[in-house]
Amino acid sequence: MPTRFTLALICLLSHTLLAQTTENRIVVDVAAGKHTISRHIYGHFAEHLGRCIYDGIWVGENSPIPNYRGFRSDVVAALQEIAVPNIRWPGGCFADEYHWLNGIGPRASRPLTINSTWGGVIEDNSFGTHEFLEFCELIGAEPYITINVGSGTVKEASDWVEYVNSDSNTPMANLRRQNGRTQPWRVRYWGIGNESWGCGGIMTADYYASELARYSWFLKLMVAPSYIKLLPVVCPKIFIGPKPLCGNGATAMAGYRVF
Repeated sequence: MPTRFTLALICLLSHTLLAQTTENRIVVDVAAGKHTISRHIYGHFAEHLGRCIYDGIWVGENSPIPNYRGFRSDVVAALQEIAVPNIRWPGGCFADEYHWLNGIGPRASRPLTINSTWGGVIEDNSFGTHEFLEFCELIGAEPYITINVGSGTVKEASDWVEYVNSDSNTPMANLRRQNGRTQPWRVRYWGIGNESWGCGGIMTADYYASELARYSWFLKLMVAPSYIKLLPVVCPKIFIGPKPLCGNGATAMAGYRVF
């Protein structure tokens, strides 16, 4: 009589032999694909952390390190080669302590601030809005700006959108022109805060949802009227997260996404 051990061994050997003779195949028909994966899910990230910005991207025009207008030539060349789709800046946790007005105007006149998020180092703010957006233009990446919700205000955020995107005769657009940039950059991607459950303000989900709605409302109102003429006024192109935002003047943000 075969023992239980013998029967178990026979079953195991039979299964092993069957597995060895069975061929599993996966066939991928690329012609049958109906959807395209957005290249923007492979975006990159630049934060004022360690040497990522200073020494890593920005060294200044007078640096002995080879550079183009202050940007490291080797880094620019490397990122051009890999075709970075987008870059998110200024953070990260740093975004919710960053005040963009400190990073515009003549570099020698920009204030020194403390990076309390990452090591308490001194920021000279020589890498600001203009430098970031010029860097994106150099490497062919689309800019993605994260707005300070943790320690900022709705006005500060809407002023930033106006400064970057407006081509009207408005205070922030005129300030941008005064700082050397005539045409708006037309930045499409704006993040409303960062890690708001933690370093971005230790917010509850309900509180952040309320802040998201409030910030999103005022940010879309700051898109310059001339942009409405240039962009298709199609409401489904407006998103707060995965859901479209329609009605109540939402068409003013046509062609933009608020993440």
